[in-house]
Amino acid sequence: MPTPLTPLSLHILLSLGADPMHGYGILKAIGERTDDRETPSTGALYLALQRLQEEGRIRLSDSRPEGADARRRYWEITAAGRDAVAVELGRMEALLRDDAARAFRTERVADG
Repeated sequence: MPTPLTPLSLHILLSLGADPMHGYGILKAIGERTDDRETPSTGALYLALQRLQEEGRIRLSDSRPEGADARRRYWEITAAGRDAVAVELGRMEALLRDDAARAFRTERVADG
């Protein structure tokens, strides 16, 4: 079974699911998805992008939106990246179906 994705890697891959994006666009998408609860530093983002590229889960994109700044690098998800997201979401779903996890969630709701 593949190694679980880090939360940042999962957010990056989810951000790239529809269209190629540049780094700042990915940061904005993560902020929007998490109501700004998770805001990675630029350094952490680019280290994660480099790692995901080395793993073959993303690649630099040749396509750019009309009028895009030519200096920006756009990233796109690969088939391996889509597979990694599917595996990770399946792992999370299995965890949420687990009786021990369900009991913990029920206990937390009752306490809160």
